[in-house]
Order: sequence, then C-alpha cells, then structure tokens
Amino acid sequence: MNSLETIDQSAMLPESLRADFPILSGDIINGHPLVFLDNAASTQRPRQVIDAIARVYERDYANVHRGIHTLSERSTEQYEEAREKVARFIGTANPQEVIFTQGTTGSINLVARSWGETNLRPGDEILTTVMEHHSNLVPWQQVTAKTGATLRHVPMTEDGQLDMEAFGELLNEQTKLVAVTSMSNTLGTVNPIAEIIAQAHAVGALVLVDAAQSVPHLPTDVAAWDCDFLAFSGHKMLGPSGVGILYGKEALLDAMPPFLGGGSMINEVCLDGFTPAELPAKFEAGTPPIVPAIAMSAAIDYLSAIGLEEIHRHEQALVKYAYEGLSQIDGLRILGPAPEYRSSLVSFAFEKIHAHEFAQVLNDQFGVAVRAGHHCTQPLHKLLGISASTRASFYLYNRPEEVDRLLEGITAVQKMFAPRGRKRRAQ
Repeated sequence: MNSLETIDQSAMLPESLRADFPILSGDIINGHPLVFLDNAASTQRPRQVIDAIARVYERDYANVHRGIHTLSERSTEQYEEAREKVARFIGTANPQEVIFTQGTTGSINLVARSWGETNLRPGDEILTTVMEHHSNLVPWQQVTAKTGATLRHVPMTEDGQLDMEAFGELLNEQTKLVAVTSMSNTLGTVNPIAEIIAQAHAVGALVLVDAAQSVPHLPTDVAAWDCDFLAFSGHKMLGPSGVGILYGKEALLDAMPPFLGGGSMINEVCLDGFTPAELPAKFEAGTPPIVPAIAMSAAIDYLSAIGLEEIHRHEQALVKYAYEGLSQIDGLRILGPAPEYRSSLVSFAFEKIHAHEFAQVLNDQFGVAVRAGHHCTQPLHKLLGISASTRASFYLYNRPEEVDRLLEGITAVQKMFAPRGRKRRAQ
C-alpha cells in the first residue's frame, strides 16, 4: 500500500465540502460508510442543488415562454438565466448557441439526425475513435447507414492514448465530421482537442466533442478551441439527471432543420406546413427540462466557486495515488495511460476474477461503490481483449482515505478468489 505521505496535501479540497453532500454522510453499506467511486457514471448532488430543485417546485414552477402570469415569468427568467450561465461556463458569448436537451446522448443524436442526415452523402466520411462511448458511435452508425457515408475509426497507441499520427493520415477532403471524446470514460485519457480541431478544420471538417467526462473536471473554452459542436450532461457535474447541453456555432445551428416537431419550436403552423422558431427554441420542442436546467445552474455556481483548476489538481492527486497503489497489486492490469495523461478515473481488470464479482464484494464487504462492466465501450474492451473492467472514478468530495479503502478491498477480494491448494489425502 502507498502511504498517505505520497499525496500532495495542498491539492486536497477542504474536508468541509463533504458536509454539502447529504448522501455521503447518511448512507451506510452493510455497516460501512459509503465510499462513492462511481462518479464517471453520475455524481452526487450538494445541498445547494437539491435546494434549488425544491425551491423552484415550491415557489416558482410553471411552464416557460408561454404564460403571461407571474409564475411563468419567474420560471422563464430563471430558465434563460441558466442558459446564460452555461454559455459563460463553456466559453461562448452567445447564449443562443446553447440548446437544452435531455443529456449528452440526446445532444449527439440531435446533431446526427439534423446535421448528419441533411449534409452527408455517399463518399463522405465521419471519423470517430476506438475509445468512444456508444453514444458517440451508434448515432453515427445509424446515420451512415441511412446516408451512405462511411464511418472510420482512429486507433490508439499501446499506452491508451489517441494515435495522432494515424489521425492525421485518416483525415482527408472526404472527412466531413470528426466525432471525438475529450476524455475517455474507460481509460481516463485526456485527448488533445484543440489540436484535433485545428487539423480537422484544415481539411474542411467539422468537429463534435463528446465532453460528458471532461466538462465536470477541466476548464472548457469552446471559443478558444474553435469547437463546432460540444455535448455534455448535468448529472455528471453535480446537477440533476434529465438535462444536457448541445453547444453549436450559431451559423451551423441556423442552417440545421429542427430535430423534433411540436410546441415551442415553431413560429407559425398551418394545416399543410410550419415555419420553425429562431434559436434556441427551434431545437427545444415541447416542455423543456425546466427545473433540471435551473438546478444545473446551481451546480455551475458550486463548481465555479471552487474552480475547475482546483478540482483538477485534487483529482490528479487522487488518481496518481490510486494508480501507484494499483500498480503494486499482482495480477492487476491497469487500462489506459500513465497518470499525467489521464484525469479523474482508473479502470482495471484481473485475468481470473470477473469485474462484476469484484464490484459486488467491494460494495457488500467494504462499502465501496465502483462501476463494473464494459462502461458502454464494448468495441474498446474487445480491442483490449477483455469483456469487462472495474472502474474507480473520483470527484471533488473524494478523499485519499477512500482510495485506501479501495486498495484494501481489492487486496482482500484478490485473496478471497485466490486458488486454494488441495489437502494431501491421508495414506
């Protein structure tokens, strides 16, 4: 085991933050305090976000944009203030470029259906990577099947980083879109997004960034990146489930047809046709995620008060500590690159112990909540020669002592499943 002395204590966030998260102090798993290390799937919520949800429902809730009564006006004002806050958080000066969706998956599908089905033709190419989440693979498989375009995949290096040399070779004048994760949800790899965008633009291709894993952990600046599309979710950044963001450059969004039809997304409707509304309403058909969007703005306030740089330093210290401890366990295979090339998570596998068995025992006997499975990256796991892995993912409220509990649990589980020698029969 590693000593706590190996951690740079200056990178640890104040212990007082944990008091903001009721579930971390109130949940006991089989006599053990909860150690929540499944943050890459969904984070917990601070009291400030929970209170924001309750406040809207108790005092301000009504449907937005449609009513002239007081509650509708208050709800609309808070909903649009949330849009402006998201815009500032990701670095765009234009709130019209921020579309509320139900999540990262919905955001990517919006682009695939609206932009993809409108603009792609046989002979065109889309580039994704072998480390993509299914949400950034399946929509493009569906679109290319409909349009006749070709889907190609950028490989990775042996240490789990994107092969940028191969990326440059795959880019060509037929490439119309690059759809890439900014941070792998299985490997933890942080990809060079600014470089990817610059190279893609040089051949005339657009870039969609799946930023579900990076926005909660690292500063994001779509203007500095010159990003075309960016997608992420509220529930991975202390916010509620049911709300996500699609950022798109205004000119691109203006040219795209509406994805869903119904209320709010129209300017005028006749029996034989309609004219769409202006941005962003054009892509927000029906009743939008009003309360989740407002609560997401409370999560942004919380994260901004701490600072993404500070959160990243904290997580890097935890990841390095966990990586070093895991490296000392015989028979354990760490997936992905060294700590300096990753952020916030570590996935690993044992040759003779299935990830599901591992996670079950860690939860039941040690109170450690980790993720087990293929993490919606089946092609990546097949490439790595495994069917599943165990993932420990960290956030601002996790402590080094919780890494110790993880390491102790892993060692105990390994011993539990170790083959036992047969007793010699009496002669």
